[in-house]
Amino acid sequence: YWEERQDPKKNTEDDRTADDRTAYDRDFARVIHSASFRRLQAKTQVLGLGDSDFYRTRLTHSLEVSQIGEAIAKKLIKETAKDHPAFKSLPDPTLVRTICLAHDLGHPPFGHGGEIALNKCMKCHGGFEGNGQTLRLMAKLEPYHAKYGMNLTRRTLLGVLKYPAPYSKVNNSSFYPKNACTVGSVFKAEDYKPPKCYLNTEADTIAWIKSGDLSADWNKFADTEMSDSHGKTKYHGKTKYKALDTSIMELADDIAYGVHDLEDALSLRLVTKDQFEGKMKDKLPKYLEAAKCKYEEFMEKLFSDDTCERKAEIGELVGYFVNNIELKADYNDLSHQVLSANAVMPEEVSVELSALKDFVYSDVIKATPVQQLEFKGQKIVTELFDTLMTDPERLLTKWDAAKIKELPVERVICDYISGMTDEYATKRYQQLFEPRVGSVFDRL
Repeated sequence: YWEERQDPKKNTEDDRTADDRTAYDRDFARVIHSASFRRLQAKTQVLGLGDSDFYRTRLTHSLEVSQIGEAIAKKLIKETAKDHPAFKSLPDPTLVRTICLAHDLGHPPFGHGGEIALNKCMKCHGGFEGNGQTLRLMAKLEPYHAKYGMNLTRRTLLGVLKYPAPYSKVNNSSFYPKNACTVGSVFKAEDYKPPKCYLNTEADTIAWIKSGDLSADWNKFADTEMSDSHGKTKYHGKTKYKALDTSIMELADDIAYGVHDLEDALSLRLVTKDQFEGKMKDKLPKYLEAAKCKYEEFMEKLFSDDTCERKAEIGELVGYFVNNIELKADYNDLSHQVLSANAVMPEEVSVELSALKDFVYSDVIKATPVQQLEFKGQKIVTELFDTLMTDPERLLTKWDAAKIKELPVERVICDYISGMTDEYATKRYQQLFEPRVGSVFDRL
């Protein structure tokens, strides 16, 4: 059941490529050999590309998430008792490695600035969300299979489904400005944040994923809430549950974000010791206790000019968070263990990781230089979209223009732009708008 593909005729025993690989080995290969995966090398993670060749891109981030996710899976298999109710549902580490590698495939150029810009452009045409685009790429757009994208297994597609609700269900239109569908390329990013979801265009893929064993649980699994525990209305609705494999991937992503993205900021001297201490002092008591390390010693190593010392401390932090993850059965109160069990972090450890993530967000991502780059990227994306919409058959490549016969033109252009790297989007912008840039010999 879990190894089924949408096109079951691919890779049967009499397939000319039949070999000793498992179904999940094949999924892994299809991801790493895809154009979408290669493009991650030129997409922004946190810091803009071009200023340095040291800090992380979406590709190196995804590789680190994959390594951490695989380590979590192996730890759970090794340390969970065989009579644990969810032990038999634990995923193959190769499966987790693949899900983690693929988790950011759908993110557009220029980080979250590009994602917000595309959601603004698609506000009246079905919206856009990076995680939803990941599923769309894997199940439809990546040209391995004419109809089913990479034609991956059911469990791999379930694993990348971070938010099992459609855009139409969680999107709260009342939070957008009244002129949301007509405003130009300069706008407040906060006004156009997308809901966390899958795109309505993927309803057929979701129907296939949930068919069979998962169908009885799916309606509850896809449940959403529109307010928080205090009754305050959220910007958009939010899903309540995630599958077991997804919970491992999400923890690995959080660890990479909170620790490795912090490492970039430290290495590039984007945050000071006083800045870190002002927000993080007394926020890591359990870690210091586990590491048998005094606070002053921790700070000296973290901000050391000796790269070896700093990396050793970063490695200790990652190991600490991974080693505290455990498997919980019936975490989601559903009948199928792949849906009901989750990898979880104890609350006292989770708050420490959250403190690191909050620091990265407030003092690195929200720093003015980073936000200026995001703003610039969102303007490029919005103007590209608006321009291509004016005369798509003239300005799109022939291959992309041909898709307009089968899909709404807005979705075709959205797919085209979301697949761009930062550099490609910048070049297309220059070709279209800068008089002295561009040539008939430029290849699109």
